[in-house]
Amino acid sequence: MERLRNYERSGVPRGAGTDSDDGFDLGRMRRLLRRLGDPHTHFPAVHIAGTKGKGSTAAFLSNIMREQGYNVGCYTSPHLLTIRERISIGETGGPVSAALLKNLFDHAKEAIDQSIESEDGALTHFEVFTALSYLLFSRENVNIAIIEAGLGGARDATNVIQSTELAASVITTVGKEHLPALGGSLQSIAVAKSGIIKQERPVIIGGPFSSDIEQILRDRAFLTQSPIISACDPGIRSITTCIGWDCGKPYQSCDIVVEIKKDIPLFIELHDVKLQLLGDHQRQNALTACCTALCLRELVKDGIYLIHQSKLV
Repeated sequence: MERLRNYERSGVPRGAGTDSDDGFDLGRMRRLLRRLGDPHTHFPAVHIAGTKGKGSTAAFLSNIMREQGYNVGCYTSPHLLTIRERISIGETGGPVSAALLKNLFDHAKEAIDQSIESEDGALTHFEVFTALSYLLFSRENVNIAIIEAGLGGARDATNVIQSTELAASVITTVGKEHLPALGGSLQSIAVAKSGIIKQERPVIIGGPFSSDIEQILRDRAFLTQSPIISACDPGIRSITTCIGWDCGKPYQSCDIVVEIKKDIPLFIELHDVKLQLLGDHQRQNALTACCTALCLRELVKDGIYLIHQSKLV
């Protein structure tokens, strides 16, 4: 892995996250995955992009699905202590074990070495680790994978998931991070992140967004004929009812209501939901995750999207 280019250490080149000639080449990722047997086509995925909140939203959504009894794979970045934190799987949602990760790498090493050689050393650390996560989720027969984009969306290595495998896209927020890599403006960042929206697949937007940024996301959804749900819709709301402590850790207790009557009708009312992540922004992330989980449930119930013969009913 040390032989690979690591833009997390060296910095991302200008324009690399834009859907342009300066953007990262997704062809490298597709060719590597082809050598590994195209594992990303073996499971449905929720793809999450956003400047802030995508990690928390991924964690909330993964926990919701696990509590319902599903085998969930989750891929996030970056990590705090060990790279194993980027991949979680199993009932607890804990980091992948060192032994399982080593076994996975040993299995994929020949294909990775061949790709490094054929790509003239251009393969990146993030591309390889993303491919390994897809391979693991395929081998573990996950019911669904929650995939967090690393940078932007359109040219991120995670964005090889096609509409046939995409259960839903989620865009949490749009802010001024990685400006040079994503085109230099909030508008160009929104365009890059909207690149994860796929044909006729639902998209959930978190927010709040300024009107011009939200319009960029809605225009992309319209272009791809994708139903869109906004977690800032007047029928979607949450309120913190108290702040408390549990086992020495703070939490906020909140009430959550999701009520949407158009596009994909959704409804749920929850009381005294404990969030171990504090702040209004975390309540918004929880709302976004709830909307996504409800959207998945409704799509499967209506027979629009079957989770590869899984039990999401």
